[in-house]
Amino acid sequence: MAQIPIAVAEGDGIGPEIMAATLRILEESKAPLDIQKVEIGEKVYLRGLKTGIDPSTWDTIRKAKAFLKAPITTPQGGGFKSLNVTVRTTLGLYANVRPCVSYAPFVESKHPGMDVVIVRENEEDLYTGIEYRQTADSYHALKIITRPGCERIVRYAFEYAKANGRKKVTCFTKDNILKLSDGLFHKVFDEIAPQYPEIENEHWIVDIGAAKLADTPSAFDVVVMPNLYGDILSDVAAQVAGSVGLAGSANIGYHGAMFEAIHGSAPRRAGQNLANPSGLLLAAVQMLVHVGLVEEAALIHNAWLKTLEDGIHTYDIFKPNTSKKKVGTKEFGDAVIARLGKKPQTLKEVHYQASKPLFDIPKEEQRKSTQQATVGVDIFVQSLEEVESLQRKLAPLENDLFKLTMISNRGVRVWPGAMPETHCGDTWRCRFMVRDKEKTLTHQQIATLLQTLAQAGIDFVKTEHLCTFNGTPGYTLSQDEQ
Repeated sequence: MAQIPIAVAEGDGIGPEIMAATLRILEESKAPLDIQKVEIGEKVYLRGLKTGIDPSTWDTIRKAKAFLKAPITTPQGGGFKSLNVTVRTTLGLYANVRPCVSYAPFVESKHPGMDVVIVRENEEDLYTGIEYRQTADSYHALKIITRPGCERIVRYAFEYAKANGRKKVTCFTKDNILKLSDGLFHKVFDEIAPQYPEIENEHWIVDIGAAKLADTPSAFDVVVMPNLYGDILSDVAAQVAGSVGLAGSANIGYHGAMFEAIHGSAPRRAGQNLANPSGLLLAAVQMLVHVGLVEEAALIHNAWLKTLEDGIHTYDIFKPNTSKKKVGTKEFGDAVIARLGKKPQTLKEVHYQASKPLFDIPKEEQRKSTQQATVGVDIFVQSLEEVESLQRKLAPLENDLFKLTMISNRGVRVWPGAMPETHCGDTWRCRFMVRDKEKTLTHQQIATLLQTLAQAGIDFVKTEHLCTFNGTPGYTLSQDEQ
């Protein structure tokens, strides 16, 4: 069989140790892999590359069939960007897949039957990292949710469930508060779910859903959610199952895939032969399935399960009443190798079947035409004045086209109808709406309004156009607008 090119990054902290153990197991499994090592992470950051990756390294990663990456360390301060986020977004790895499985009684867990897969959107949400300091006291972060991004991840979740014999897909959002962004995610879920009638579907608000996931994980099967919730709850779910150190993850896109442990580089444990390589090893198993080496994937996975059953445990999961021998990173790898070809007796034996690659799932549908109209503008103003004083300065700037309809602070309307108990910061959102609802504003008219504010000495720091789409407001309404 031809060798399959795999890019491999040894990472930082405990990364080189757990990668060494993982690569030895892959080699002993006779998986036909052409390992191509690349350097990323802390050493590259400290050479002055803010991204943590040399431009020439991209060619190796992009030409490989998959990228197996150990945890890396991002230096504090200095404007260094998360390499994980960079790789995911640059390569379009839109789906993060994290199985969270209990291995009780061999690994302690409050939920012995837990078997949940978290499917996390991987490119959007607050993870775009677009933030601004607008004033002395005010910081803003942009949460970006797009329809194509929602369609990709929701469809992937249902396709994953279909391919892996899963019975239900659950959506988590916070659309009772974030009615537009999370509301879109929920809406797309409801649009796509009927296309998979054989799979049960449901939606939970993320806070009560998270509580239910921690308390009764058996209520869930596959859970799909936006990026931030997915990142947090996949770690929670892995720890509830038994240990974050046992969880691997796949990052899947149309043109590539990256596989990694979900834990960090743990520099304080580096070089001590202590770290558990299981998370990275199970990520490598996901990688083998992804590239079609299902027999090798099952061989390694079953040997790993047998190792757990035999009580051969690293320090993080070692319990005197269930474990039999505490071992280091290298010795744990040796134990898995010694059990290649053996199968678990108590834990469920793993079987993998070759199937259609999930990165070939149908792409999002062509967008329908939308009639867009600009009907107002929110202007964010920096001021330490009281709202009444600010309103008196803004009122004379109204004209035949614009009317000041609202001033809010930190999302609370404070004019008209301010309450004395409301705490206000130094950034005010001032809403100017078109007087004639039949008219659409031009950029020139908005620019003229801004020029008027500037001439009046109003310190504006940001603007947001208020648009309708097919007549529906594409902005958060104030109380009197609802």
